[in-house]
Amino acid sequence: MKISTKGRYGLTIMIELAKNYGDGPTPLRKIATDKELSEAYLEQLISPLRNAGLVKSVRGAYGGYLLAHPPAEISAADVIRVLEGPIQPVEGIEDEEAPQRELWSRIRDAVKNVLDTTTIEDLANHVERTEDGYMFYI
Repeated sequence: MKISTKGRYGLTIMIELAKNYGDGPTPLRKIATDKELSEAYLEQLISPLRNAGLVKSVRGAYGGYLLAHPPAEISAADVIRVLEGPIQPVEGIEDEEAPQRELWSRIRDAVKNVLDTTTIEDLANHVERTEDGYMFYI
């Protein structure tokens, strides 16, 4: 499974909104400038995120975007599924023989587990979950 720039930049948008959570709307222009990304491309990505109910838009001179839910309630999987589609390493695994089908299923489940259990808050705070708890990055 390859995550495209849609998924990567979508996560970037969500992480930046999480960092500003509770401080009012963040303009896409600021994210684009700070991260040296195309504002036009970010505008293409924000629409499906808004349609999926992950972000809200605020119009006006001090407008921008806000997370629609607390960052701890939005998973990386939520964002990836909206922008990339279903999480699967191989298409048509049902046609594979049992050993390969099992392998692809295990890979899919492992990737889904990581994405499902990693929140936007974790990413914004540079936190990685481990089996024993959390490991914090500086």
